Amino acid sequence: MSRSLPHTFTDRDGIGYQALLLAGFALAASVLLVVGNLVTKGPIAERKAEDLLASLEQVIPAELHDNDLLANPLMIPRSSLSLSSKPSSSSSRGRHGENAIIVYRALRGLDVTAVAFETLGQGYAGPIRVLLGIGVDGRILGARVLAHSETPGLGDKIEIARDDWITDFNGRDLTDPPPEQWAVKKDGGVFDQFSGATITPRAVVAAIKGGLETFAAQRDALTASAVITTEISQ
Repeated sequence: MSRSLPHTFTDRDGIGYQALLLAGFALAASVLLVVGNLVTKGPIAERKAEDLLASLEQVIPAELHDNDLLANPLMIPRSSLSLSSKPSSSSSRGRHGENAIIVYRALRGLDVTAVAFETLGQGYAGPIRVLLGIGVDGRILGARVLAHSETPGLGDKIEIARDDWITDFNGRDLTDPPPEQWAVKKDGGVFDQFSGATITPRAVVAAIKGGLETFAAQRDALTASAVITTEISQ
């Protein structure tokens, strides 16, 4: 007389076995995601630093500094930015939620020769991030658009790779042109606008002017001689 084997979890048609199998797959996927993030986190951060340094070198001439532009940046409250340099949105926070802006300094020894920081304008399709380099005399050394969502073929002329329009800011300060002429020509200013895309250059002009106003308001703090601290091991 034959005896039937008891029903166990080895029965692949059982709900318990299927639940354990799904849990195993989920755990394996989670482990792979964590490992993948750890493996790529370092290279991604390095690539971002390389891209930022390349942009900084476009707005601060090499002959003005002998330091690493990414080293020892200053932090200033974002609330101190002028209204024209803030994004026109419900939040004044930075891209990652910070309430401060990073200021990169060009040094010769301990003397500050120039600074660079990001300023924001509200374009047609969203915020426009502009990296602005300014000499200690308050004149613009260079400006580059870091990111935007403007219409290709129209608003993207703010990119140096598309057009040299943004180089018109080089050498200018808050007196050149006078404050009332810091606008596109359509608004009575001196800067060219783009056919079919006036909002975009208008936003960049406002952002750059706002950056100059920020520098003027905090010139003493931004251009004070750098202090380097060294830890002494005991």
